[in-house]
Amino acid sequence: MRARFGTAGNPEGFYAAGKKQSKQMPGWLRERGLDAYEYQCGKGVTVGEATARAIGQAAAQAGIALSLHAPYFVNPANPEPDSQAKTAGYVLAACRVARWMGADRVVVHTGAIQKRTRQAALATARQCFRTLRHRCDEEGYQDILLCPETMGKINQLGDLEEVLTLCTEAEGLLPCVDFGHLYARSLGALDGPEAVERMLDQMVRELGVARASQFHSHFSKIAYTPRGGEARHLTFDQPDFGPDPAPLCEALARRGWSPRVICESAGTQDVDALWMKGAYLRALGETAEG
Repeated sequence: MRARFGTAGNPEGFYAAGKKQSKQMPGWLRERGLDAYEYQCGKGVTVGEATARAIGQAAAQAGIALSLHAPYFVNPANPEPDSQAKTAGYVLAACRVARWMGADRVVVHTGAIQKRTRQAALATARQCFRTLRHRCDEEGYQDILLCPETMGKINQLGDLEEVLTLCTEAEGLLPCVDFGHLYARSLGALDGPEAVERMLDQMVRELGVARASQFHSHFSKIAYTPRGGEARHLTFDQPDFGPDPAPLCEALARRGWSPRVICESAGTQDVDALWMKGAYLRALGETAEG
């Protein structure tokens, strides 16, 4: 088993190459040397069944592992019954599309704290994710992992400890560790080899090495502000902010882990995902050509 690298959505290079439809993405990614794709439903689950199945068929033919991002506006930490019902509806809709595509992971935001304590928000989110997992299982989506995501803004639920706590609620929950988000919400503290090793070790302590080694991941450089955390996504060639991708690539190779790493750079997702894959292969003592 190897780590897989791919893109969140369709990068600028895809359209510059004359491509227009997402069903063309898997083949294009394979030609680029990548092997994962995260379809974006961040603004709503609007993709139709025919399109979803076409993307899935193309991914199967190209050997691309598919995941799907649920709508950004879900809020598992909101205790209001109406909000909880809407969150469940959005996640179930995302799982339905994931099933059409053959995607095996759905990324879910963890929610805003609002005017509550972090402990109260986390308790609500824990119950919500238990319910989400149960509802998804009831609907026949047992094989689709729900991936609570670490978040980049300080006033959001979703530091690493909180996300790992959520994932202890059920085996069908797997963390989506966004290293750019963690860098931004820590105001740059979570960067470099020592920080990466601490985070990976923490995952092992909470989940065990078998689950931790398969984790889902987002990665990009992210600009932050001192009071709010995450401000905007950047590209790897922008030097003012981090995190540095090299330590993660080297740690994954050294540990023999096989997560799925989805690049969320601002328009250069494919270029930067290829950079990470190259660093990973070099750490394995290999080249991009194998």
